[in-house]
Amino acid sequence: MRLKAFLSRRVVTPHGIKAAAVLLQDGRILDVVSPHELPAQICTADFGEAAILPGLVDSHVHINEPGRTEWEGFRTATRAAAAGGCTLLVDMPLNCLPATTTVAALEAKRKAADDQCQVDWMAWGGVVSDNQEHIEDLAAAGVPGFKCFLIHPGIDGFTMVSEQQLRAALPHVARTGLPLLVHAELPGPVDVATQRLAHADWSKYETYLQSRPDEAELSAIQLMISLCREYHFRLHIVHLATSRALDMLHSAKSEGLPVSVETCPHYLHLASEKIPDGQTLFKCAPPIRSRENCEKLWQGLREGVVDLVATDHSPCPPEMKRLDERNFRTAWGGISSLSLALPVMWTEASGRGFTLIDIARWMAEGPARLAGCESHKGRLAKDFDADFVVFEPEAEFIAREKHLAYHHRVSPYLGERLRGVVKATYLRGKCVFADGKFPGEPGGREVRR
Repeated sequence: MRLKAFLSRRVVTPHGIKAAAVLLQDGRILDVVSPHELPAQICTADFGEAAILPGLVDSHVHINEPGRTEWEGFRTATRAAAAGGCTLLVDMPLNCLPATTTVAALEAKRKAADDQCQVDWMAWGGVVSDNQEHIEDLAAAGVPGFKCFLIHPGIDGFTMVSEQQLRAALPHVARTGLPLLVHAELPGPVDVATQRLAHADWSKYETYLQSRPDEAELSAIQLMISLCREYHFRLHIVHLATSRALDMLHSAKSEGLPVSVETCPHYLHLASEKIPDGQTLFKCAPPIRSRENCEKLWQGLREGVVDLVATDHSPCPPEMKRLDERNFRTAWGGISSLSLALPVMWTEASGRGFTLIDIARWMAEGPARLAGCESHKGRLAKDFDADFVVFEPEAEFIAREKHLAYHHRVSPYLGERLRGVVKATYLRGKCVFADGKFPGEPGGREVRR
């Protein structure tokens, strides 16, 4: 494959944003050089003022295939990823059938993904109540880490784990050296709150918010930090929603514990005060909290307590959102955002003084490190995969259904004016999305740890 160069006045590198040319051959970056250093007679594409960022890595996505492809599948999820500037997805182990809690289930997922993927993918393994003997086998088979729930996940087939079951699993997790991703809510505070609200009006968002109190997250995170200290495993808190946990997490990191934290675009963009009653598209777990809470999460990002941002793209058929019933108690909890995560984040970040370097750190480099592929994904640098996104930071658009490439085109962001447009996405130097189209055959592949 011949040498190519992609130029921009704004190339987002680990060392700053600069006018540069990204040189690539055979799907890899040979170097990032000044434009005047380009070899003669080289094939070039100049994107001018449009920025070139590393391809985003989304380490928290529910693809749902095999078994629930009518919710989402590899074909639609990876197309949505490409449309949003994302070149690697890491799939969560639940919502598919079978759940990814054994090597056999992992192999079924690999078979389902064949020849369907517009971008690359990986799969987390699951830790459930009774699969302790499968944990190290899953690691040997190539998963980058594990996911568990401390509360019912909203779906049968993937069991939550009690503290006792966690203690049985953690020696196996620790031996792998891989991270354990934890949905950190304990059921006790949720059960008490839900019983108290049994006769409340569940069309009101405030009722749902009260049913998942901060204390559920706080008690779970406190437990996990204690277990991390005891068992010496890598702990990752997924989708942090309560800012009240930031001090506790800062202290754990200062102590030297191997703890990392993510939050999601919806917790950084939306606020409970603005969610209309009955609008169940906004339901997720943990819930979207107050504007004050949102601002404190941004401060957590600024101070480095929160390490990365991932979508928790959790789609379902629209009828499961109970849009007609307007019932937050019975509606599926999940927000679909794969195609819009970058503009949503840039809309908020650019107004707070952050730069595209921060976006690349939160949404490419950080998730790649979590998934153990930081040596070749998540940065525009020599010897990395030539995965990148062409992004127009100043452009604005109104979010419409046509911007959503995933299976069921519903979103709480529809109708919003967002800042930043993904013009094109490249996977190993090949264009997989450009101006609303998906050229070529699917070329995504599994990235094995």
